Amino acid sequence: MDAFTTGILQRINATESDLRRARETGDDFLADVELSELEDLRRLAAEHGVDVRPKVA
Repeated sequence: MDAFTTGILQRINATESDLRRARETGDDFLADVELSELEDLRRLAAEHGVDVRPKVA
């Protein structure tokens, strides 16, 4: 896995975690910000051929 792929996947995981935390605490503004960031990261990953679908066990 190259550095870009590793970095984007780490950022997506961190943003998903931050989004969950914002939703759990009822911070709607922060949740909107995190959701927007997550959408941007997923778009960027897709544009570069990085598969960000959850892995099935």
